[in-house]
Amino acid sequence: MALVSAKEMLEQARKGKYAVGAFNTNNLEWTKAILKGAQESNSPVMIQTSMGAAKYMGGYQVCYDLVKDLIDSMGITVPVALHLDHGEYEDALECIKVGYTSVMFDGSHLPFEENLEKAKEVVSFAHANGVSVECEVGSIGGEEDGIIGAGELADPKECKLMSDTGIDFLAAGIGNIHGSYPENWTGLSFDTLKEIADITEGKPLVLHGGSGIPLDQVQKAISLGVSKINVNTECQEVFAAATRKYIEEGKDLEGKGFDPRKLLAPGTEAVTNLVKERIEWFGSNGKA
Repeated sequence: MALVSAKEMLEQARKGKYAVGAFNTNNLEWTKAILKGAQESNSPVMIQTSMGAAKYMGGYQVCYDLVKDLIDSMGITVPVALHLDHGEYEDALECIKVGYTSVMFDGSHLPFEENLEKAKEVVSFAHANGVSVECEVGSIGGEEDGIIGAGELADPKECKLMSDTGIDFLAAGIGNIHGSYPENWTGLSFDTLKEIADITEGKPLVLHGGSGIPLDQVQKAISLGVSKINVNTECQEVFAAATRKYIEEGKDLEGKGFDPRKLLAPGTEAVTNLVKERIEWFGSNGKA
């Protein structure tokens, strides 16, 4: 199946009260793992590249070619959107030109008026090319490619103004953070989420920092309008744990256990299993 825009899959998720998982990739193994998990779950999926990951992988063109070619070679039939995660303005435009089917322009660190104007420009160019757009109001806590946020709560009125630019889905700070959640984290602000959902009138909402949020809070957020949930840190954690176990058990020293195809296999399988588990959490299994 060809890569698709995320617009329709997230609108269907919003109406159906489930969420689509958006999983960040870092290499060939992770891309295969995400696609395999989505296919086996019969679920739509979004594969994301951060700016840093894309640079590591060789550039946006390489990321696009890798995902597109794997969809063909693996016989993937579920809808897949290739999405830029937390992109600067120029990166969003470049990804649209390369062939990404969805982009996030993250101007949350800019003065709001500038964020709004640049969002309008990205929307105009993206929609002319059939590409869906995500933007952010109220920075998400933690750090993502050098963009640092304290986990503030978004202003619902600003969310409304951003929604009215024509973006397809909205990321809004509701107390969520990137990376591992500290023990003193107070949880998501559902009052803020409900107010944003009401004022944006059915716009699919995005939950960043999806790793480590308890199942009950995830499902409550979905019931209030969250239609896309980002997962990255947990994939990194299970990949690292499985790889560490393989080496600590000395399996890399058995025969040709040092072969990277064998060395990376446990971590790859762990990512697939996590993707399938989170798809079940989000309720998108069987929705392809």
